[in-house]
Amino acid sequence: MTWEKLKEVLDNVSKRFGDSVSAVMEEGKIAKLVVEAGKLVEVAEHLRDLGFDHVKAVTGIDLVKLRKGGGNLIEVSYQLGSYTVEELRDSVLNLSVKVDRDNPQSPSLYKVWPSVEYHEREVYEMLGVKFQGHPDLRRLLLPEYWMDIPPLRKDYKVPGRD
Repeated sequence: MTWEKLKEVLDNVSKRFGDSVSAVMEEGKIAKLVVEAGKLVEVAEHLRDLGFDHVKAVTGIDLVKLRKGGGNLIEVSYQLGSYTVEELRDSVLNLSVKVDRDNPQSPSLYKVWPSVEYHEREVYEMLGVKFQGHPDLRRLLLPEYWMDIPPLRKDYKVPGRD
C-alpha cells in the first residue's frame, strides 16, 4: 500500500506543478521529486498538507564530478516522512532541488518544517549552500576561523594528503 500511496502523491504533485517538478519512482527503492528552486517552498507546503509532517534528514551532494546527470550543480535533498498518514508511515519521499555550484542559493524550508534548522546549517557549512529565510545560518561543526572552501565539495583538498 505504501508504494501505491507514494505514486498517488507523486502524480498529484506532478499534475499540480507541471514542468517545475520531475518525479522518479523505482518501487521498492526510491521515490523522489526534483523541484525548481522557485517552486520549492510551494511544493513543500503542498506535500506537508498531503501528510508529510516532518523531515528525517537533509543531505547535500556536489554533482560536479558525476558522469551522468551531473554538472556544475549542488543537489539538496530533504527526506520526508509522515507520522499522521498510515499508508505513508513506512515511506521516505526525497524532495530535491539543484542549485548552481558557483552561487548556491536555495529557499529555506524552515517555515514549512522547523526541524530542518540544523540540517540546513550543516549543508550550508559543508557545501556552501545559502538558505534564504533561514533564521540562524551560521557554522555548526567547523571552527569560526575556517577559511578554506566547504569540505564536502569535490575540489576540497585535505591538508597533508596531497
